[in-house]
Amino acid sequence: MRALLLLVVCGLWLPFAASAQDLRALARLDVAASSILDVRGGVEVTLALSQAVPWRVLTRDDPRRIILDFQEVAWAGVSPQALGTSKRVQAVRIGTFRPGWSRMVLELTAPLIVDTAGMRTDPSSGAAVISLRLARTDAAGFAQAVAARPPEADLWALPAPVPQPPKADSGDTIVVLDPGHGGIDPGAQRDGLREADLMLTFAREVEEALIRQGGYQVILTRTNDVFVPLAERVAIARAAKADVFLSLHADAITQGEASGATVYTLSDQASDPASAQLAERKSREDVLLGADVTEKGDQVADILMDLARVEVTPRADALADALVEGLRGTVGRLHKRPRLEAEFAVLKAPDVPSVLLEVGFMSDAQDLSDLQKPQWRAQVALGIVQALETWVVADALRAERVRQ
Repeated sequence: MRALLLLVVCGLWLPFAASAQDLRALARLDVAASSILDVRGGVEVTLALSQAVPWRVLTRDDPRRIILDFQEVAWAGVSPQALGTSKRVQAVRIGTFRPGWSRMVLELTAPLIVDTAGMRTDPSSGAAVISLRLARTDAAGFAQAVAARPPEADLWALPAPVPQPPKADSGDTIVVLDPGHGGIDPGAQRDGLREADLMLTFAREVEEALIRQGGYQVILTRTNDVFVPLAERVAIARAAKADVFLSLHADAITQGEASGATVYTLSDQASDPASAQLAERKSREDVLLGADVTEKGDQVADILMDLARVEVTPRADALADALVEGLRGTVGRLHKRPRLEAEFAVLKAPDVPSVLLEVGFMSDAQDLSDLQKPQWRAQVALGIVQALETWVVADALRAERVRQ
């Protein structure tokens, strides 16, 4: 029996035959036999896999990039730098995109289109080699390649995460915790540590602390190492009818110095250039890795959301202030300006008080050390619990005053 594999190139489905094998197991990459190299004015991508897998290729713009999706390749221990260097590919991202699916993103320095693509399989071993040839083109040719694929190609067997609905009429405060980054988006990296992993661990610890406190239902935007676009994180909070959305991060900065916890609220005017750059970088990464952020242009909806934010903004500000005081009381060491504002896309739920907490900065040696200490993280979690306890009472009193 022969298994049928599928490839999408610029929106076209092409069949590839492969020997019968267990396609449910993870394919592994043979780094020594794989490469990404400049060849004859273009780029050749060679990926040697332990077994054949269904895969596809997509061409994207703003920024220009080629995306390869696989079901599923294990990238653990694989460094993009080990695949070679290319003047036409300025960055390579690899990792889990959705449960069961992996993604490779090639960020281009010049317009390239898929010239040839194919997969060869070894009938005896089941091993496979994916070969991709990218050829030079002009801006018009690249735009044509982007437009060629059908819109539904984006949804090819890549289901969005579905949040668990809250219990009806429980009276509990519904808190959505958002561990930043994940999957193909590792976030900041230092000394072999990834921001995505640290924040998932911390989110689970905060969840446990809130459950022990009682009176809270907690939902995580991700519970494992997968990529969740920023808009989907917001959608999860709204679908859950959350009372609070708390996004957890531990970034690294490349210029200057920063240390200590920082609490952000949403504003189209950033508190400082560093905050603006941080928010812009997160949004760019989201787009680069494959999120759809197309604006719908619904003026009525925009007006309604603006009206909703008029009511939510002071509640989010009060939540942020409570978090600063809660953390000051348990860990003490905060950023020199612990309350900042920036246009973070993940804070844009119009009907949910939302804040982003930089627990610390992985670029700071003391913060990085603290982030790895369970006892220190427990103190941060305690500060969050105490802040929420204070805010819930104050928010209820505020709502009562508004009703009167």
